[in-house]
Amino acid sequence: MCGIVGYLGDKQATDVVIEGLAALEYRGYDSVGVAFISKDRAGKVVKQAGRVESLVPLVKQQALAGCHISIGHTRWATHGLPNSKNAHPHANNDNTIFVVHNGIIENYQELRDQLIKIGYNFYSETDTEVIPNLIDYYNKKTGSLEQAIRDTLNDLSGAFAVAILSTLEPDTIYAARVSSPLVIGVGENQDYILASDPNAIMEHTKKVIFLDDNDLAVIKKGKLKISDFKANTAKDPKVELLDYDQEKASLGDFPNFMLKEIFEAPQTIKTATLGRVLADEGIIKLGGLESINAQLRYIDRIVIVACGTSYYAGMVGEYLIEELAGIPVEVQQASEFKYRHEPFSRSTILLAISQSGETADTLAALEKVKDFGCLRLGVVNATGSSIARLTDAGVYCHAGPERAVASTKAFIAQVTVLTLIALYLSKGEHKSYRKLLKELELLPEKAKAVLDQANEIKRIALKYKDSSEFLYIGRTILYPCALEGALKLKEISYIHAEGYAAGEMKHGPLALIDKNFPTFALATNSAVLEKTLSNIEEIKARGGPIIALATLGNKKIQPLADEVIYLPETLEQTQPILAALAMQLFAYFVAEAKGLDIDRPRNLAKSVTVE
Repeated sequence: MCGIVGYLGDKQATDVVIEGLAALEYRGYDSVGVAFISKDRAGKVVKQAGRVESLVPLVKQQALAGCHISIGHTRWATHGLPNSKNAHPHANNDNTIFVVHNGIIENYQELRDQLIKIGYNFYSETDTEVIPNLIDYYNKKTGSLEQAIRDTLNDLSGAFAVAILSTLEPDTIYAARVSSPLVIGVGENQDYILASDPNAIMEHTKKVIFLDDNDLAVIKKGKLKISDFKANTAKDPKVELLDYDQEKASLGDFPNFMLKEIFEAPQTIKTATLGRVLADEGIIKLGGLESINAQLRYIDRIVIVACGTSYYAGMVGEYLIEELAGIPVEVQQASEFKYRHEPFSRSTILLAISQSGETADTLAALEKVKDFGCLRLGVVNATGSSIARLTDAGVYCHAGPERAVASTKAFIAQVTVLTLIALYLSKGEHKSYRKLLKELELLPEKAKAVLDQANEIKRIALKYKDSSEFLYIGRTILYPCALEGALKLKEISYIHAEGYAAGEMKHGPLALIDKNFPTFALATNSAVLEKTLSNIEEIKARGGPIIALATLGNKKIQPLADEVIYLPETLEQTQPILAALAMQLFAYFVAEAKGLDIDRPRNLAKSVTVE
């Protein structure tokens, strides 16, 4: 989500870095900054909340011609608010060491406490600020900046990528990574450009060196040294040639963004729960809600407003919050909510869900109740977005940018976050509280197990790709998943699909069933499984083809369905996440087989900013 760019060479370094940061804007961010060393060997930092373009005039005022070394960063807030104070780069107390950082330092609080005890001050809310101060501590102890950086890197826990600049060695950039990408571009004139994504490099060179985990790169003019900072052993840099264009670089090995974003689901779940789910301690930490705890005690009703996929995520949230927290919930389409007349009180929450945070109808719903005295909360993916600013509090999804028009990982993130909110509101009193905490930690691996069945799901999709219509059915918490599955299919394959509550089949939809009308039935293990199987029997008796989603080990479904996709066993409350993944893959492979533009389906836009 965050982006790193660095440059050392003969060009104006700040220009190269800012251009690189602009190339990474698709990743999502809430603030931006650069550090550079001027001709007089003074270190300077320019940073602020907002867009890259707004930083340009500020940098030009300070970075005089002849600045040949710089690092920069676009930030997606994790620790601390999205403001200039928390923006990168961060510096040590002496302003001699500057750091940009992607990832999360899991033991930052422990390191911060230790540094405070020996006299260091901290000015931001970030985990990153411990890095330059820890380097400073070790440098004063060892007298070697490189050794200080090695010692610091070995003290850090978590996944990270860093770039480091210092007035102590004004002609050197240090860079290192652990489970977070960094690539070094090798220029024609012995210059180097560093980035977290090749997108920022390809305008300057296609010769690159991909850093591996535990690599520490020491970059000087015309000279590059790479070593393993844990083993302290030298490595020979391997230069590779980028042979794909800018768009494909951001796609990695995927043919389009939708498939890439589907396969990011395990990481999406991890990111949404990171630092929030403490299963061993039986704790849910939601910083966005902690500030309103006193108000939450008096809530007796929640109204969820959203559009499209976010609306269906909200419907899943209705089941979760009512079951786990015992609070009545209504879910309304934001486009209709604006024109309804209904009572609201101070004991009501309006919860807005939006991937972009800019959805016009959802914003209108928030505006409608601004004078009602009720609490307005948000579940959004984009920090600093309009909905994030308009609400009183909320929880970020932190799913990263989603470029395909059809939402996939945003739905996964939203349902995950709504599960966290339901658990938080339950105050730990529900019987499944601790089981769910543990299950959320296991869920990324189970999501991967669903993705591992992609070839089997593709086989089934090819069998049904020429169908002209489809029915999706489910019961209880899987009913909104049926609606979302139907939406995915119609969005990208242009096949008419309808989601329906399975128990309603006999009240009309059975009239549609024949041998050419397939049904996608969600029949995973639950308290109502037998009833769902009975609904499937109704369809089978009328000759309708059936694709079933079932829990691994369930043999009752086999004689009823033409095809079965098995999901790993999980709790009922987390089944929607795994079911959604299977349906996303099915829709994707149908559209792929039809040769359609999957990322940009006709007539649709990613963020709907008009009513």
